[in-house]
Amino acid sequence: MPEPYAHGMLDVGDGNQMYWETCGDPAGKPMVWLHGGPGQGCPEGMRDSYEGLGYQIVLYDQRGCGRSTPSAVDPGTDMRVNTTHHLVEDLERLREHLGIERWLLRGASWGCTLALAYAERYPHRVSEIALSAIMTGRHREIDWLYGGASRFFPEEYARFAGDVGGVVDLLADYARRMADPERAVQLQAAAAWARWEDTVLSLEPNARPGAFSGPVNDSVLTLARICAHYFANYAWLDDGQLIRDAGKLAGIPGVLAHGRLDLSCPVETAYELAAAWPGADLFVCDQSGHRGSPAKGEHLRAAMTRFAEQR
Repeated sequence: MPEPYAHGMLDVGDGNQMYWETCGDPAGKPMVWLHGGPGQGCPEGMRDSYEGLGYQIVLYDQRGCGRSTPSAVDPGTDMRVNTTHHLVEDLERLREHLGIERWLLRGASWGCTLALAYAERYPHRVSEIALSAIMTGRHREIDWLYGGASRFFPEEYARFAGDVGGVVDLLADYARRMADPERAVQLQAAAAWARWEDTVLSLEPNARPGAFSGPVNDSVLTLARICAHYFANYAWLDDGQLIRDAGKLAGIPGVLAHGRLDLSCPVETAYELAAAWPGADLFVCDQSGHRGSPAKGEHLRAAMTRFAEQR
């Protein structure tokens, strides 16, 4: 596992300190990894995902998760200053802090949403974009994941939703419970949340049973709390704005890789984004779901290899 050659904590305001690190080639083409969730943090395995391609690789933990502070696991953490707008500005502040003129954005799942929001706000700071498991935060996407997908798993959804009606009310209820001062209440809500996430991914070819719903530790609780907070508010985005404004990405080379068997993020979103983004290349893998797969990985690595040569 490669070790970072630099790391630190960046003050992004509102009492938040954001952890960042750089690895790979210090003189290489800059790229930044945008992790999923929101709230998943950057695992060490991301360090070597494109090792050897000549990139200066930037990893960081978004507000409230991973090594950033304060952690959302603390019920006293103020989530009002943790929104998509804050994350976009945090990313721009990190770019400035590292002295990077333009960088490649690599995002997966929620990381796609953040990458698109940042690129449409700061297109002149983006060289290329590579996305997988495409998600844009539209109301229909969130309503599907926490409501519509119930038609495949009605018995599990009954456990997840209980008597709470409506997706927004349901997610807000989970957000409240995961901010409860009683640890037991937090853990019970996080366990139910993680079980539903696992359920939706359970039909994929490379599903890992219990990937989310194993023992509920601080990482799972952090992820669940931040997810519920964001999705109860539809990520503070105008409905459909990231696809509507994809024309702002004209001139930025983009590669999209998506699994046709992705039940959590149906392929229509990737298709519609590619249609709205001039010059974007869409690869749909018929044997893949939401998670990574050899075919998606090979396609993305080929794209990243091409991008690395474009200085």
